[in-house]
Amino acid sequence: MSDSEVGSVEQHEMVALVERHLKAEGEGDVKGAVAVYTDDVVHDAVGFPGSPRTGKGAAREFYVFLTANFRTEEEQETLHRFFAGDTMILEQSMTGTVIGEMLGILGNGRRVTFRILHVFDFRDGLVSREQVCFDSGAIVAQFTAAP
Repeated sequence: MSDSEVGSVEQHEMVALVERHLKAEGEGDVKGAVAVYTDDVVHDAVGFPGSPRTGKGAAREFYVFLTANFRTEEEQETLHRFFAGDTMILEQSMTGTVIGEMLGILGNGRRVTFRILHVFDFRDGLVSREQVCFDSGAIVAQFTAAP
């Protein structure tokens, strides 16, 4: 392995690590969700109060809130996946139930479907940065639509 390859992660390893992360997140397993992160991870849920967060402890706080308020219902549909060096970009269609609040709106157990874009950076076989952008307009429209 050359010096330029030290710390790099193969694409299949990126996919496996992200799938492990998303599975844990969907199951409400906060410990498992942050286990894939470096100690100095930067977790940036764009538009979410307190973001970006730095470190596993700060990322854990985000997942404690998320798992208390949102439950993924099913396997998420991968729409696109791109790779650039030690970065993976993942676009998904996500469906879940808002058991608490999302975007400051009470979910009242409503089911929502929205697109979500993740940008994962990897270092030393772990996720060193995750940036998450989601279609907040689609979420708000579903919450405010007549039942």
